[in-house]
Parts: sequence; C-alpha cells; structure tokens
Amino acid sequence: MSTAEPSSGPDAARSKLIDALQAVAQQDRAALRQVYDMTSAKLFGICLRISNDRDAAEDILQDVYIKVWNRAGRFDAGRASPITWLCAIARNSAIDWRRASGRVATAPEEAAFAIADTRMRADQTIEQDQETTRIHQCIDTLEERQATAIRAAFFDGLTYADLSARMDVPLGTMKSWMRRGLQRLKGCLGDD
Repeated sequence: MSTAEPSSGPDAARSKLIDALQAVAQQDRAALRQVYDMTSAKLFGICLRISNDRDAAEDILQDVYIKVWNRAGRFDAGRASPITWLCAIARNSAIDWRRASGRVATAPEEAAFAIADTRMRADQTIEQDQETTRIHQCIDTLEERQATAIRAAFFDGLTYADLSARMDVPLGTMKSWMRRGLQRLKGCLGDD
C-alpha cells in the first residue's frame, strides 16, 4: 500500500480505496473487507434500484465483490476513480441479473419528470386549510340553530325539508334561519 495518503476528506477516501483495491489485486482478504466496508452501501443502492428486489440486490452485491476479487488487478487509477469502477461493476451486474431474470425494465428516474403531479401545491393546500378554518370560525359565530342548520345542509347534504323535520320547525322558518345565517356568514367571510 502507498504511504503518501492525504490526511482527510474525499482525496483521503479515494486514496485509501485505491490502496485497498491494489491490495485486493494481491489477494489480500482484509483489503477486500475494507473495500466492502467503504463501498457496500452505495453499491447495494445501485443493485437495489436496478433490480427492484431486496433479496436479489443482496445476491447481486455478493456477485459484485466476487468480481472485484477476480478483477482488482485490472483496475487502473489513472483511467477511472475507484468508486466509478466499482459502480460500473455493480450496475452491469444488476443489469445482467435483470436480463437473465426476464424482469420487465422500469423507466429511468428522469421519466418521472414527465408525469404530472395532480395534487395541489403546498401553498394551495395551506390556503385551502386556512379558508376552511375561517369558514368554521365564522359558522361558530352564528346563532346555534343557524350554525347547526348550515352545517347539516352543507356538510351532511340535508335539504330544507330534511332540516325542518329534524329540527321540528316549519319549512318557512327553516328557510328564514338559513337565509339569515348565510347572510351573516357572508359578512363574516367578507371581513378582512
């Protein structure tokens, strides 16, 4: 292994990985463990994303490190970064597994940008929540029987006749309560 190793940061990690790969090329099992510890999370993520199957991704990852063990002597730090070389092995292994398994390929991540999101934007949701809160606050300022009738009509879908029967008042009285309640509600909602 080389002795000139940067003290910290990405260059230090790169140098450490290069040294470990060079040791793996010499059949050093401890160095393979070091390569695994430094890269397995990233390479597993690649395998999982391509295979879309956790068990398969674990098997693919094992195959990746067997290939690393057998091919470490081919790694050339002058041509590629060590993580790029390892990621290419993981990617190709996962693609080979996908082809061999007969699984249908999924669209690339970039395809997600072409799919429209039909949900309301966050600012629209907040605005709607504020408006709903304001409506309920205004209904709470109404006389109790008007508030009850308006809630039942608009939130439960009851008709004037249903409300009249439920509250045991004449239909004309119910219509008057609703009209006065809605006028007060409109005044409350119009205030800013």
